[in-house]
Amino acid sequence: MSFLLKLTPYFFLIPAFVILGIFFFVPFFQTIYLSFFDYSKDIYNPQFAAWANYVYLLKNPLFIKTILNTFYFLVLCVPFLVIFPLFLAILLNTKIRFKTFYKLIIYLPVVVSIVVVAIAFKWLYAPEGLLNYFLELIHFHPIGWLSDPRFAMFSVALVTIFKGVGYYMMIYLAALMSVPKDLYEAAEIDGTDSWAKHINVTLPHIMPTLALVTTISSISALKVFVEIYVMTHGGPLDSTKTIVYYIYERAFENLDLGIASAAAVVLLLVVMIFSMVNIFVFERKKYGL
Repeated sequence: MSFLLKLTPYFFLIPAFVILGIFFFVPFFQTIYLSFFDYSKDIYNPQFAAWANYVYLLKNPLFIKTILNTFYFLVLCVPFLVIFPLFLAILLNTKIRFKTFYKLIIYLPVVVSIVVVAIAFKWLYAPEGLLNYFLELIHFHPIGWLSDPRFAMFSVALVTIFKGVGYYMMIYLAALMSVPKDLYEAAEIDGTDSWAKHINVTLPHIMPTLALVTTISSISALKVFVEIYVMTHGGPLDSTKTIVYYIYERAFENLDLGIASAAAVVLLLVVMIFSMVNIFVFERKKYGL
């Protein structure tokens, strides 16, 4: 009987393991398995291709461009999603009026579906949309927000930033509540101004949260898909085609499951590398690195 009591916690873990096994581990290993087969000639009778799919990707200019586009999107989004929500959180952590109302307004885009947000911004970016209407009022030429390769990625990145600022702000707010107020009072007694106080007191205490936000936002940027699918379909001239959209095209439009699976494995490796880099930069002392 005592032996069964010791096993009781593990029985509660069984449903979680079953769900993870069905929806994560099985697709994960199946994707790796499919990446070694060639589906381009016959989807029902694929041929073993060994490393040919990976070699094809590394030599494919379009795939290389999608990788560069993905990193470009990451550079556009992540710094803003890490810094600006922290600024808002620090501001809302002070004694200001209508603080709850400001939190609600900033967090509201988070609860709205990304598809709805992307469609709304697509209307704003339209050739005769609201943004170009205001530009014409101040005698500027209309801009092809989604049709010009120079502006398309910026336009899509703005949607991701708009959707994510409130989410990361709430994470920072939760972390700021754990910072001892005594340290702020000691800094004020020493004559430290407000910005130096946050640099010397706030940042060191919320460094793990900063690492978390950087990691989550980086992974989200690497996996961006919905905004691209709704707004640009990877265009114009493949200027907004990212790795995930490339995987979608090869898998569901071209039915080339081998190439799509190999690209998914490459994306997995990229995400793992970014996660390890973030851990090494922000939390290497925690893990003894």
